[in-house]
Amino acid sequence: MICKNHQSCGGWKRLVLVSLEIGFRHLNFQWTQILAHTEHHRELVDVVFKSKKTEAIADLLHAWTVGPSYYSGGQEFALLDACTKHLVGLHGLVSFSPRLRHLVIRSVRLIGYKGFEEVGVERFISLLNHLHVTVEDVDRDFRWANLLLDTLQSSEGPQRLSHWYWELLVKLEISVSQSLRPDVAYSPRITTYLTKAQEWCNLECWMGIVWMVWPPGTGGITKEVLDYTMLLLFRQRPGAAQKLEQWMEGWSQNRGEDVPVSFQQICRQAYEAARQDSQ
Repeated sequence: MICKNHQSCGGWKRLVLVSLEIGFRHLNFQWTQILAHTEHHRELVDVVFKSKKTEAIADLLHAWTVGPSYYSGGQEFALLDACTKHLVGLHGLVSFSPRLRHLVIRSVRLIGYKGFEEVGVERFISLLNHLHVTVEDVDRDFRWANLLLDTLQSSEGPQRLSHWYWELLVKLEISVSQSLRPDVAYSPRITTYLTKAQEWCNLECWMGIVWMVWPPGTGGITKEVLDYTMLLLFRQRPGAAQKLEQWMEGWSQNRGEDVPVSFQQICRQAYEAARQDSQ
């Protein structure tokens, strides 16, 4: 591909050599030479993505995210930064093969939310919505939980991230062995937006996340605000109390932590209010 278009590639001979490095590394993981981070690698990124050839793009991502350096934190991770502007627009240019989708998901996790801020949060969320990431894709990786929480806390997150990811974040917080980053502060802006927009499905997930990460007394949401929001949710979605109880029970079993007493109390209030309404 490079030879065919060599007239438009200033350092095409070097690009061919870089391509061979990537190709041989892809075929033989025992070949452990670290790829130097040079201008030719960045030029190769542009050439490969602009080709719209899915297997070439997959080979490039594979070489920089899989193999010995994946476990040792090699320089390939730094090279992924050159891919962000291409990754966010990729789904509009090519059809994702299962292999390419898997490698894009891996690349997104290694780059992290912060790495995509400069290329645009809206475009990044569009890529996430297209990928439709599942628990099986991320293997209950707590880093994906952090990435999704960062995305939700962004200016575009609450309105643009599909409901699928709100549920995925709940599942990850229930199943991962460690909590989300303690330095991530609770955002009242999300609660306010969801209640005003009457997005009860997403609010249901958000309340589950709040109870698992920032229960009252931990410096996050106050008990009064949380009780009010929960009762508002339960009036709109009577089944939410039972669903939240199931989530908290699973979280308690996996983490070895007790379900907060205040959570049990607010659920009992919801059941009592529902009983009185039925009479």
